[in-house]
This record gives sequence, C-alpha cells and structure tokens, in this order.
Amino acid sequence: MTLSLRSRFRRRAISRGILLSAAAVACWLPGSTISFAAPGANSADGRPTIKFVRNPDTAPDFKLQSLDGQPLTLAAANGKVVLLNFWATWCGPCRMEIPDLIELQKLYKDRLQIISLLVDVDDVDDAKSFVRAAGINYQVGVATTEVRMQYGGISALPTIFVLDAQARVVQKHVGWSDPRLYEIEIRALLGMPIPFKVETFEDTGEIFLKHADRASELPGVDFAGLAPEQKLAALRALNAEGCTCGCNLTLAQCRIYDSACAISKNRAGKIVAELSATPAPQVPAIPPTDSETRVEPPKAAPAIPMDGAGASPATSPPPP
Repeated sequence: MTLSLRSRFRRRAISRGILLSAAAVACWLPGSTISFAAPGANSADGRPTIKFVRNPDTAPDFKLQSLDGQPLTLAAANGKVVLLNFWATWCGPCRMEIPDLIELQKLYKDRLQIISLLVDVDDVDDAKSFVRAAGINYQVGVATTEVRMQYGGISALPTIFVLDAQARVVQKHVGWSDPRLYEIEIRALLGMPIPFKVETFEDTGEIFLKHADRASELPGVDFAGLAPEQKLAALRALNAEGCTCGCNLTLAQCRIYDSACAISKNRAGKIVAELSATPAPQVPAIPPTDSETRVEPPKAAPAIPMDGAGASPATSPPPP
C-alpha cells in the first residue's frame, strides 16, 4: 500500500470520527441479522494475514444497464480484479466508503473494476443525482432480485464480493471495512507485493450458501453433546430439511444466512435433542475374512547341514 493512500484514508476516517479497524458496520435489511467474522487476522507465526477462498466458484454473470444507460456485465471486466458492491443510497456505511472506492478506482484503474449495484431503489432519478453529486467514477447499476439471489440474497449493506482476474469469488465482506484491507487484497490478486501472509479457507456457506453442506458447525447450533456419528446425522438432517420461516433455504443455510431466525434455531435444537436422546450407533467388530481364517502358521525352515568347521555350505538354501 502506498503511504499517501493510507494517509488519505486515515484523514478521512478521522474527519468522520471513525477509528480504522477490521470491524464492520452494516445496514441490515429487513428481517436479516447476518454477521461474519472480520476477515484477516494473525497467522500462527504472528504475521498479519488475509484470506482467500480455496477452489473459488465462478461469479454469476449478469446483464444489466448502468445508470447512464450503458451495458453492465461482469464479462466486460474480464482480466481485471473486480469489487462487486451491493449498496443503497440511504445506507450510512455505504455512503461512508464511497470516497475510498473512488480512490481505489483511480489508483488501479487499468487493472481494477468496481461495479456498484444498488439495492432497494425507490427512485432511479434520485439515485442518478446522488451518484453525480458523489463524483462516483465506477460503474453503477440497479441489482435485480434475480441477481441478488444469485449472490446469496444480500441481507446486509454494504456487501462486497472480491473477484480475481478469472472472475472467481475469493472473498466477501459484509458491512463497512477498513479500505486498506480492500487495497491489500487487490494488490495480492494482482501479484503485487504486500506485507501480509495469504492463507486460504474452504467456503462452508460464508461466501455462497449452496456450500452450507460443507460446514461442520452452524451458528446457534450446539453439537457438543453428540457423538461423531450423531453429529454427522444432524448435519445431514439440517441440510436436507427446509426452513419454514419463508426464506426458501435449508435449515443449515438459514442458520448461516440469518442467525437470529427463531424458527430455524428451534427446529435445529429439536433435531439435535432427538439425536442426543438416541443411543449412538455401535460400530460392529469386523469379522475375519475367509482368507484370514485359513492362514496357517509358517513352517519351520529345514535344517541346514553344517560342515565340519561349523560353516554353512557354499550354496545357500532357498528362503523359507
């Protein structure tokens, strides 16, 4: 990161009364209370780290129009790192990050494309006026319901998906985050030097809800009293049964998407309780196979005649 950019970010943050940190501030959309741990921490050796998804999914493409009437697609940004930002003009944290996104687009304009998709728009003309007044220098469009669902529903704003140059989603940030984190991730994806260690993690629903079936733990679900076989059975049930809260997700997905959902939490608790009341299955002993029962002890090797000096003959006998 350039020192000048860091200084500009810090001056803006101080002027807003914000302490720069990895903590996120978000606007929760109605009925949603999703939360994720802030990405980036210290590695085992104490070095600061950033994390990207291992074996990332390709980002769903879309065909929209920007507010100025131009075609807006992911394909047009082929070969560039992309920050795909879901936001709203009424969202305080969303407005707060705009100057920093403008700065990033200026600094990495040839290798970065920021695409900003508005959510919950009442008046497109008002949105156009806001974008002009803010001096936004990157593409802005309106997210359709279909696009929102392709990216997991978007329960909180801002939500930023980080895409590598192959259009794969390698990270997701929910809420306002330190803009320096975005730049570090951009530089890492562009192969530029960074003073951070890059680690990878498996997406277990944090990025795309379809991968909730990979999760071994779920928010608000206590598996502590279950044997390993019972826990696997509980996870299978939670991924097979749909939640009845109206989210159209499985119970496991709903726990990740909305950890405050009382319906999925109560049902998950009942499933765990039912399994804990059932004795854990005993693993039967494996009987010996026919070949194992017919194995005979090895026969003793034939005696080797010795010569008078006590030495064996020059020709060695075949091995037993």
